[in-house]
Order: sequence, then structure tokens, then C-alpha cells
Amino acid sequence: MTTVGNRGSVRCAGRTVVRQEVEDFLYAEADILDHWDYDGWLALFEPGARYEIPTTDHRPGWSPHETGSFVDDDWDLLLARVKRLKSRKAHAENPHSRTHRLVSNVRLSENTEDSFRVAASFVVHRARDGHFDAYVGWYDHLLVPTEDGLRFRLRRSVLGHESLAAGARLSFIL
Repeated sequence: MTTVGNRGSVRCAGRTVVRQEVEDFLYAEADILDHWDYDGWLALFEPGARYEIPTTDHRPGWSPHETGSFVDDDWDLLLARVKRLKSRKAHAENPHSRTHRLVSNVRLSENTEDSFRVAASFVVHRARDGHFDAYVGWYDHLLVPTEDGLRFRLRRSVLGHESLAAGARLSFIL
């Protein structure tokens, strides 16, 4: 871990990134998702990025590619997911669920020459078909500073649930 001091900043890609910038990025993403702006959401990724949601039995050190995952999208699958969610073919989300996201406990760590890790806690409230569910967990992201702002290289949502309820669907972006 190579964080700079205790101020919540990291040196990466020739500049210092502070926690407030990362928090603003994550809060903006939450707002984009709650408004179902998938083009805006996709613009937060660098080309070639990944989107992952490991299964609820996932343990640190396990590869979600080998042990199973709810979502394991490379760039092409991510583009296809966004295209489907924007169309009427996403029957499980037509009409859209109502969501409200809370992001907290943002921490910056481990950096390389051009990227750094971000951990944060989340709660996503979802209202759909008369049901109200809360999805709780943490993010484990790999971010890249660019001239246009921060971008996801890896966006990983790890659920804190022991299991999902029978019939539960992750038909929205977690």
C-alpha cells in the first residue's frame, strides 16, 4: 500500500489524487445509475475495462473468473449489457426499477504507475414490482486518472449478503 500521508491521497499518473475527487466521482456515478443514464455510466470507463460482481460465497484471493460470479464482463460484454439495458429487450427492467444508492467509507490504496485501488461501502435500495430490497456490500475498484477525470479500469461490486433471496435478480447495475 502506497498511500501518501494520512490525508487520503495517492500519487498516480504524475499527479496527486485526493479522496474528495474519488468521492465526487463515486457520488456522480451513483446519481448517473439512479437516473438510468447508461451512456453517461459507460463514459466513466476506459476502453477495455471490466465489470464484475462475484458470487456471495466469494472469498478474498479467489478469482471470480474461476470460482463463479454473477457478472464477469470484459469490455465487449459490458458494451452489450449497456445496449441491452437501454433497449426494451431488458424485460426484467422494463419499466426500470427505482434505485437509490448510498456510498461511504471511501479509501484509496495500492497504486501503480497509472492506476490505484479504491474501496468503498455501498447500499443500493431497489423498489420493483411492489418489493423493496437493499443490496449491501463494498466496492473494490481500480481507477485511472485521465485528462478528462477518473475512469474505471475495473469496477467490482462485492455483496455482503450470505446469499440472495430465492428469485432475486441482479438485472440492474449494482
